[in-house]
Amino acid sequence: MNKVIITGQNLTLEELVAVSRNDVQVELSEEAKENISESRKVVEDLVESNAVVYGITTGFGKFSDVSISQDECKKLQRNLIITHSVGAGEPFSRDVVRGIMLLRINSLAKGFSGVRLEVVETLIAFLNKGVTPQIPQQGSLGASGDLTPLSHMVLPMIGLGEAEYKGTVMSGAEAMERAGIPVIELVAKEGLALINGTQAMTSVGALTLYDALELLKVADIAAALSFEANHGVIDALDERVHAIRPHAGQMDTAKLLARLLKNSRNVTKQGEIRVQDGYSLRCVPQVHGASKDIMDYVKSKVEIEINSVTDNPIIFKETKEGISGGNFHGQPMALCFDFLGIALSELANISERRIERMVNPAIGGFPAFLVKNGGLNSGFMIVQYSAAALVSENKVLTHPASVDSIPSSANQEDHVSMGTIAARKAKDIMKNVRRVLAMELMCACQAIDLGGNKGLGDGTKKAYDVIRNVCATLEEDRPLYGDINQCEATIVDGSLIAAVLNEISETQF
Repeated sequence: MNKVIITGQNLTLEELVAVSRNDVQVELSEEAKENISESRKVVEDLVESNAVVYGITTGFGKFSDVSISQDECKKLQRNLIITHSVGAGEPFSRDVVRGIMLLRINSLAKGFSGVRLEVVETLIAFLNKGVTPQIPQQGSLGASGDLTPLSHMVLPMIGLGEAEYKGTVMSGAEAMERAGIPVIELVAKEGLALINGTQAMTSVGALTLYDALELLKVADIAAALSFEANHGVIDALDERVHAIRPHAGQMDTAKLLARLLKNSRNVTKQGEIRVQDGYSLRCVPQVHGASKDIMDYVKSKVEIEINSVTDNPIIFKETKEGISGGNFHGQPMALCFDFLGIALSELANISERRIERMVNPAIGGFPAFLVKNGGLNSGFMIVQYSAAALVSENKVLTHPASVDSIPSSANQEDHVSMGTIAARKAKDIMKNVRRVLAMELMCACQAIDLGGNKGLGDGTKKAYDVIRNVCATLEEDRPLYGDINQCEATIVDGSLIAAVLNEISETQF
């Protein structure tokens, strides 16, 4: 992907990732430029006619009944940005901030916000020239949109705040000067148009969703390796079982596990060793599949949101109106990202249980904690502790943010979404899940080595080789955090998925 053309209509999750993480260049379509300019003309006419329109000729929030003269419009917009820039905590990562800017550009490009073209082009220059505003992670209620984080995004545009440029954090004014981007002065409606929206929560949540969709694949691979190690009963994957309870995710998972395990000589048939496996093996299609279905739902909602207008007021060119509504309210994303966090956490819950089956000699039948000469060696004992701690932390993090609301702006804004908190929690959960899955991959490969490997399946053999390339069989105790880091790196860089995908390319993975 060499360039993303912004139309306001068809931005994809994959394009968001490409711009946010791979620095793909951005360009406005000609139609988007026309829509922006036409929308701006309506705002100028409203100002000229002294029409009463929220945030254009009035104050904000509880001050919406305070009239603002034409002479005060510029100061109103500047004051809006500087007073709303009160974020807290560590700054968002570079990819999240780039995602925020891209999503705001895409929303403004639809032509319902009334900003000048040069404002949008300034944000595009930020992306294309690598200027990244420093945006604190905390401080958004998720309605009226992400006011605080988006205000921090705007600060460098007007020569204030801080930004990162070529790896160094500096003042916003200096970053603009070094990048050769002119500082702008905001005029009527523009400050409000830049900050009234859900782009912070959506950027965090959308990028987390992308990573979560990849983790679904890793979870299936890890489960398949654990299936190999435990000589799992393959009958539970029979497609006839899943066809009569036809949830898409469940059927997909069963099919994929069967393909990963194809030609395995480690798996067993019903009754050969045992009649049935424990739930953490037997019910992988049902558990992983449920999370897949949830993530598909979240993806459908995110794809709507990233191509939506979340401004207020909304400018309608045809009737030359500015109508106040509630599109900035983050509830559609807040619920989705809470749901995403729950779906993610279940992948780690069941993964940790599979780890326990392997390290506990009373269940799996392997040497205690997957190491020879136990007692002198502790093996993978504390790996399970760490996994359990991460899973327990996730149980705290999955408490939904969206069920909370605190009135603001003197009760004018009396219900808020907390959607940005929901998105940030989902990201934290995702990182914990990734770590637990890395631990399971390690334990499964160790259990395979100790349990008498008769021959791995087509997909599991590729996965095993990737893990063994970075993590040797444990013969005696050594620091394992480095091994876990290396296993996790194969997830982050995509090498694990790529190796397996190349082997089973005919399967939708």
